[in-house]
Amino acid sequence: MIAAWEQSVGKKEKSNVRSRLAETYAEAALSVTITTLTDVLAFFIGTWTAFPSVRSFCLYTGTAFVFCYVYTLTFFGAIIVLNHRREQGNRHWLTCMPVQVDKGQAEKSCLYNACCIGNCSGESSSPESEHPMSIFFKKYYGPFFTNTWIKLLVVLLYGAYLGGSIYGCTQIREGIDLRNLASDDSYVIPFYDDNDKYFSTYGPRVMVVITGNVDYWNETVRLGIENCTQNLEAISYVDKSLSESWLRVYTNLSANLSINISNKTLFIKNLRVLFQTVPSFEWDINKTEDKIEASRFFIQTVNVTSSIDEKNLLNQLRETAKQCSIQLTVYHPAFIYYDQYLVIVQNTVQNIIIAAGAMLIISLLLIPNPLCCVWVTFAIASVIVGVAGFMTFWDVNLDSISMINLVICIGFSVDFSAHISYAFVTSGESSANKRAIEALSVLGYPVLQGAVSTILGVVVLAAAKTYIFRTFFKIMFLVILFGGLHGLVFIPVFLTFFGNFGRSSRNTKSEKPEYRYLPVQMPSLLALFRNNWF
Repeated sequence: MIAAWEQSVGKKEKSNVRSRLAETYAEAALSVTITTLTDVLAFFIGTWTAFPSVRSFCLYTGTAFVFCYVYTLTFFGAIIVLNHRREQGNRHWLTCMPVQVDKGQAEKSCLYNACCIGNCSGESSSPESEHPMSIFFKKYYGPFFTNTWIKLLVVLLYGAYLGGSIYGCTQIREGIDLRNLASDDSYVIPFYDDNDKYFSTYGPRVMVVITGNVDYWNETVRLGIENCTQNLEAISYVDKSLSESWLRVYTNLSANLSINISNKTLFIKNLRVLFQTVPSFEWDINKTEDKIEASRFFIQTVNVTSSIDEKNLLNQLRETAKQCSIQLTVYHPAFIYYDQYLVIVQNTVQNIIIAAGAMLIISLLLIPNPLCCVWVTFAIASVIVGVAGFMTFWDVNLDSISMINLVICIGFSVDFSAHISYAFVTSGESSANKRAIEALSVLGYPVLQGAVSTILGVVVLAAAKTYIFRTFFKIMFLVILFGGLHGLVFIPVFLTFFGNFGRSSRNTKSEKPEYRYLPVQMPSLLALFRNNWF
């Protein structure tokens, strides 16, 4: 918005504030609309995931983007006009009081002039001129990256980036380390360190719950329960010598002591003998005076050392319990973390594919060149692959926390490439190289500004003592870094290779149509921003 406002200052016919703001919206509003639509869509697609925390985050963030969009198209435009009037009246930037400038003040330091006069030059405020960074992108940066040998170097650089990213994706680790849920100075971390050091052979002690109303006094039922227990003990991750079953002990005890447990009354009555022998078993039976509501026994797992082992253990336990003739449930508190391993990759890939497809459709509708739409979608996929690959090198696992940030990645990665691509295809220059230079001169600095400001906004989290905040910083840093790299380096160079596809030979700067090569469906939208917004 600010870049478009500054660009409109040199047009004499746009000297009127009302016309300048209309021109600003005509130039910037469509680009803002594209990125907002893609961001909101990416986050709302994220609400389809199986993780409630991710759903909540995506719903709130997507709604926040809608409000930001409304703010940008209404309140922010009014602020720009008020600031313009402040400059025209030569008023101070902070107090808005009229400032009188004399030659003595103009010779003072930049800091003094900025604080006491309102601008660094010490001269009266004047309409905005072309920013030095825009001149840098136009005269130096753009021509540098449109050089043939530099293009070749960029292609090689991208090949190295893509190769490293794909390799990182093959090495990605699933699951969340429970240490990461606590602060770095928490006592939980040394506890888990010692647990891994001295007890890593043993996995979770899994509770097997008989949830139905079962006739335990029926010998056939007891044999069925024993058979289920043995099937669970036959799993490779289970040590059957460490199982603990109150029903086994009770059955053996009744045989050794000649206790009758063949009917319901005697079975429940004689349980007191079991509790006297092993008092802890009383906690394993939920009974009333005349029936047993539920009961449990325990199996001990071993050699569960990785997230793959944890996922396989959970699958095998649940599958075995499902095949049992008795209604069983296997449970351990850690299963809430193991569950994510079953769906995290599937949900992540699903969200990325659906979001990328949605981005392609939106781009086709709003960006005039279909090939550029493909490049925007390609940039989204490329950034996501890069973030997923390099987060492996930065010791970030694929879990529900990083999945939230990958959803952010989908939304943010489109911003940089969409802006540059849109500026490229709407340029009136005759050659692809010149259109790339113009796109960079118009939007290179705003894109760079947005990237740097976003990184500065999250860099403080790098020193956080909590894994969640550090992960947010790492992935946001990678998203902005790779997104900016695509928007300012890769996409401008790649567009010069294919930028003339689908472009009429009459489309030159000397025959510039009113809406700068926008597709058939776009003039009406720009006419709204240009003529009817006010």
